[in-house]
Amino acid sequence: MSTVTEKATFAAGCFWGVEHIFRKHFGADGITCKVGYTGGNTEDPNYRLVCTGSTNHAEAVELTFDPKRVMYETLVEFFYKMHDPTTANAQGPDVGTQYRSAIFYHSPEQKEIAERVTQEVQEKHYKDKKIVTQFIPAGKFYDAEEYHQLYLEKNPTGYECPTHFLRW
Repeated sequence: MSTVTEKATFAAGCFWGVEHIFRKHFGADGITCKVGYTGGNTEDPNYRLVCTGSTNHAEAVELTFDPKRVMYETLVEFFYKMHDPTTANAQGPDVGTQYRSAIFYHSPEQKEIAERVTQEVQEKHYKDKKIVTQFIPAGKFYDAEEYHQLYLEKNPTGYECPTHFLRW
């Protein structure tokens, strides 16, 4: 019996922290994560090029999940819980379009869910600040270089991601 999986793609600042916190909280539910680049206009981007801001790609995480084990709605809410969606093109000390808050939706249903959850989170948790998360149709996802994959597992004391923590 095969399992039907879906993809969810999120950008929320430095992809090391985003990957790490999703794996930590949903790894037991069978979610797999990879970091990469999406949403831009350059074929086969690399880290150095993305960091210049010239590609318009975001550092992003692509999740593969079983919707019978974890609902997309749960992932979207967690996305909002683990970063600050009210800052445009920045998360803490990381500044640039590559660090924007964005949901790259893979279907009209995902877009509808993301918009609904965003409204709920806005009303409940960000009454005094506007959520600036972008909703973008998912396009090609370019895997980041191997040394970026599972970076915080490979380098547990090598870098702190002070912007990725649970806010509520």
